[in-house]
Amino acid sequence: MRLRLFPFCVFILSLFLFFSNCKNTTEQSIEKSDHKYPSSILTNLSQWNLILGDGSNAGPPVDFEHDNFIYSSKDSDGDWVVFKTPNAGNTHGTSNNTRTELAQLKKWSPLAGGKLNATLKVMNVSGTGDARVPATFSVVVGQIHSADGHENEPLKIFYKKFPGHSKGSVFWNYEINAAGDDNSGRWDYSYPIWGYDFSVVGEEENVYPPEPKDGITLGEEFSYEVEVKDGVMHLEFASEGHETKTFTKNLISSEYSEPNDMPKQVKRIFVPIGQDGVERENAYTEEGLFFKLGSYNQTNGKDPAVNRVWCSGAETHGGDIAKQYADGNYAEVWFKSSELHVSNDAISNAGYFSANDGLSKKVVYPHEVIPVMDKFKIMLGDGSHVNELAEYANKDFFYTVIDGTRRWVAYKTPNSGVTSKNSSNTRTELHEKREWTPEGGGRLTGTCRVMHVSTSGDARVAASFATVVGQIHSGEGHENEPLKIFYKKFPGHAKGSVFWNYEINTIGNSKDDNKGRWDYSSAVWGNDFSMIGPEKDVYPDEPKDGIELGEEFSYEVNVYKGIMYLTFESDGHPTRTFTKNLIKSEYTSQSDIPEQVQKLFVPIGQDGVERPEAYSGELNYFKQGAYNQTNGKDPNSNMVWCTGAETYGGDIAKQYANGSYTEVWFRETSVGPGVAPK
Repeated sequence: MRLRLFPFCVFILSLFLFFSNCKNTTEQSIEKSDHKYPSSILTNLSQWNLILGDGSNAGPPVDFEHDNFIYSSKDSDGDWVVFKTPNAGNTHGTSNNTRTELAQLKKWSPLAGGKLNATLKVMNVSGTGDARVPATFSVVVGQIHSADGHENEPLKIFYKKFPGHSKGSVFWNYEINAAGDDNSGRWDYSYPIWGYDFSVVGEEENVYPPEPKDGITLGEEFSYEVEVKDGVMHLEFASEGHETKTFTKNLISSEYSEPNDMPKQVKRIFVPIGQDGVERENAYTEEGLFFKLGSYNQTNGKDPAVNRVWCSGAETHGGDIAKQYADGNYAEVWFKSSELHVSNDAISNAGYFSANDGLSKKVVYPHEVIPVMDKFKIMLGDGSHVNELAEYANKDFFYTVIDGTRRWVAYKTPNSGVTSKNSSNTRTELHEKREWTPEGGGRLTGTCRVMHVSTSGDARVAASFATVVGQIHSGEGHENEPLKIFYKKFPGHAKGSVFWNYEINTIGNSKDDNKGRWDYSSAVWGNDFSMIGPEKDVYPDEPKDGIELGEEFSYEVNVYKGIMYLTFESDGHPTRTFTKNLIKSEYTSQSDIPEQVQKLFVPIGQDGVERPEAYSGELNYFKQGAYNQTNGKDPNSNMVWCTGAETYGGDIAKQYANGSYTEVWFRETSVGPGVAPK
């Protein structure tokens, strides 16, 4: 009986497996047939290139999707295309921000025009960032971008929502097309649609303004239409339950061509960071424009000290996309529909993509920002020397950065590393190749911003928490320093001090004769070198007229016929000027020693006098960069120069990770012979 049943059982089992496989195959077929590429929902995607959140150009995204950045989704309202991008990753062009965004393949003139409309809903904006920074917690969902000139943006459509609010704001910005070749002064003017405009910010990092009463919630649908014709941009915004809003803006005749044309909103948020330009009279007339659409995340992890408008200081998990997505540090926008119409006169936009694809990964060398690098050699924070700086950069010490408006050369050096022969301090610092006597003269200028000074040290030691950003150094005799330009900021203070020191050229020729040398310090903004704390971790009062980290200032050092002329300038601060005779000393006897020096240097035995001719006849040279004055030396060995700071045994990576370093950015430098003072 069993033998007879076995074939029958095998038959039944085979039949069961057959139908099971048919069922699975049918389900898989249904799933596959239900799957939709974004290009089947937004049917115009052949007219665009797609820039992904990793900075890459995916080309026209027909039958294309990416699990991290673009894919389709479905809800009760139908099919949508999801554009998603993290707070940090590789960016496109010179931007600080990631995007998953369509960029039009053709460009058109403002007179020929074009039209774009879209229906969308924003599903997420970053939950971290600095509320004082206007760009924080926002995403751009549509743009007009210039493909030519400065590549500025006459239109950016934003959605922004503060943490804890249910409603966010929709607004649009117009960016001026800055006059001249320097685009660093460009700014945006913002128009509210529903809720606030761009300029409404929090009073503190985690303190937010009131929720907008007429705002848009996450997941709430709205539409925009952008049409440019005869040089005028026409905008319409609609959302059920909200008032439809319309705007017009002339793109070929500027209303901001004179300084007096600048709106109050711009003066309040952009002028304090030095973006105070004017627009060319014909605005965007001569440039090719193109549309963009998607999720252009405006929240990034850049330090707000770099730019208090665009750098959000948000969480980025070191660029780890999965971790950012897991805890809300991303922007996500869903589009239901879009239509694109352009003039028959539109032409290829290939030049824009060839110029910007991969640009964020390309090395821009310091000599491309500061052309006079051929006049210098450099010592780096690990003690190495480089004599020729053309096409040279070092990712740890000497490289270029962009702050959203312009490029800078960054000089970075730890609290501890290999130093020069006569110094206890590391430096990443230029060394002028030319040498000159005070009588022959020389001139150095620099425009800089100090981004960081060591956060550890001993407040009783004058050199703690300080960096030197410019010097004159003698190359002969005692090799002393007739000029050191300092920036110093105590921990917990918002503002630091800028001052300059003159070091006497001590009388006598032996090494022992130079042990009595000392510095006399003159305050520029804030305090001088001698302002110290009463205890290691107790600091003096913050200077009211000081300079913040990230705040730009400039100096000129002009030595002419033996006299040093110094000029210091910074927006919002009085210009300061000084003169010092480098060939005739005022410190030739003990009675000439200033009270400041008697308080600071005499107690440690540095009480020398200067040769009457000072630095006359000695060969000098300029230095510029980041010469870290904070070191790990025991303060008991020298209560002026040995700061006892944290050094992590000289491990540079650990010092950088824990604030034990200094970093200075320069955007302009000139060097050459001295000139007759004005």
